[in-house]
Amino acid sequence: MSTGVETKEFQTEIRQLLDIVIHSLYTEREIFLRELISNAADAMEKLRYTQLTGPEVKDKDLTLEIHIDTDDTTHTLTITDTGIGMTKEELVENIGTIAHSGSKEFIKHLSAKGDQKDLNLIGQFGVGFYSAFMVADKVTLYTRSYQMESQSFVWESDGVGSYTITEGEDLSRGTKMVLHLKEDAYDFAKEETVQRVIKQYSSFVPYPIIVNGQKVNTVDALWIKNKNEITDEEYNEFYKFIANAHDEPLFRLHFSSDAPININTLLFVPKENLEQFGFGRTEPGVNLYCKKVLIQEKSPIVLPEWLRFLRGVMDSEELPLNISRETMQDSALITKLNKVVTSRFLKFLDGQATSEPEKYKEFWEKFNFFIKEGAANDFTHRKELVKLLQFESSNTLPGESVSLANYIGRMKEDQTAIYYVNGPTREGIESGPYLEVFRDKGYEVIYTYAAIDDYIFGAIGEYEGKKLISADQSDLDLGNEQKDRSELALPEEEIKDLTEWIKEVLGSKVTEVRESKRLVDSPAVVLSPYGTNSMQRMMQLMNKDSNDVGPSVLEINASHQMIKRLDKARKNEDTFAKIAAEQIFENAQIAAGLIIDPRGMVKRLNEILERALG
Repeated sequence: MSTGVETKEFQTEIRQLLDIVIHSLYTEREIFLRELISNAADAMEKLRYTQLTGPEVKDKDLTLEIHIDTDDTTHTLTITDTGIGMTKEELVENIGTIAHSGSKEFIKHLSAKGDQKDLNLIGQFGVGFYSAFMVADKVTLYTRSYQMESQSFVWESDGVGSYTITEGEDLSRGTKMVLHLKEDAYDFAKEETVQRVIKQYSSFVPYPIIVNGQKVNTVDALWIKNKNEITDEEYNEFYKFIANAHDEPLFRLHFSSDAPININTLLFVPKENLEQFGFGRTEPGVNLYCKKVLIQEKSPIVLPEWLRFLRGVMDSEELPLNISRETMQDSALITKLNKVVTSRFLKFLDGQATSEPEKYKEFWEKFNFFIKEGAANDFTHRKELVKLLQFESSNTLPGESVSLANYIGRMKEDQTAIYYVNGPTREGIESGPYLEVFRDKGYEVIYTYAAIDDYIFGAIGEYEGKKLISADQSDLDLGNEQKDRSELALPEEEIKDLTEWIKEVLGSKVTEVRESKRLVDSPAVVLSPYGTNSMQRMMQLMNKDSNDVGPSVLEINASHQMIKRLDKARKNEDTFAKIAAEQIFENAQIAAGLIIDPRGMVKRLNEILERALG
């Protein structure tokens, strides 16, 4: 071994770059290991390409793999690859200088940007190497180029101002880096720490990573393989690995795309929705990779927030990354990525609803809130999301559901709109007065049980050219075929006197009292002057005073015996008539699901019972 030691100064720009890398570039210190493993993988990829296209290489039968050895006694971490290696000239050019045009401008710009580290350096300037000095106060590098006549060299530096290059013993092809760790980084000399970091960031590097003799990256990057070559068992094991799950997924979607963006995607829908069980808001579960190297774990930006229940991987070679690989800088490209994958997933769900209705039903029961959240907030994908919505209806059995497209497909010829009604339960809706006219006409009514359903319907207004109309809407108009006045109904003049009298009795509790065209069996119904009762219920719940119902529109059934007897009592100036009118009104409020103060009703009910008992 030669004893000649050649000392060189780092180029000024490199010293500036080292300072930035060591002190302010990476948000997570452990990123250094990902960068050095990526560099090792790149070196082997270059060697593999050279073997296919170029001259003979040294140690041609040497296995392409990465070895990492930890020593908690000497506090060193050693990373060895069997890649392309470096000559002396390449050592100086790749590590000691930035031998590229515009480098000074680059450093100046990077320094000026401060915390806005948005330059795409990785793979262009080899900056990942310098991240070693975040944890090491000295780095010793042994390298031997693939070229048959090349020599071995030893590079060493403390990362401050200079480095040395020494001719070394003849080595096998490749590069070995020995990191002499700083005192506050001794943890990286522990095997369990290194294994944890590798499993988090580098599990899918395409070459074996062997830590102290044990292979660590044992799971294949399935998303870049042809799906016809992957078994269900392999998919399930991969899902369990990335989702830290114990059961199998409900759905999976595996696809690749070249346009409008190059992307490989593998997504899974879990079996269970933990938000449904009160475990708090689910964190996004899709990891973003670039060439199988983790860029962002549980990325919050590559998919809309309402898809946070998904687990999986997205990998794109087109992502422009900042110097630390930790932030995507091209928001337009991320938006495109987001839109492509979201649209593809929604198309997949739409297909599953048709091809596997029972499985989709299970998905809908567990994850429908996320789809509704998207339909309410995501204007870009709202049209696709609304197609996926499913509801019970007056024509379905309990537990069965219908889509809006199914509903339209079986509408009656004379029906011009989609009708829906909101209530807490199916039983509550069907026992109320709002379906009576629709039953009479044979129109199907969709049942909505959540306020968000009504919000979505109000937001979209119509579907496939059919208006969405609430069955408890105060200005409901069913056209010329609307229910005619019964021959048994009170005369119109008497109805006019009765409604005016009721309005006087109820005072500010009502904005209007009128004869109903929708009631068949019930004596009265209340409607909201704000649009629908569900909106009024929501406003009531938001109000701290839950008994503040607000005014309503009261409709009475002029054919009902109770209303006829009320009118008779009114005309006879019976004092009980006012008590009866108030009770009819509050009964209608209860049927509408509105919260009322029961204290006043108790006294009134006692009076009614006393009279009934004679």
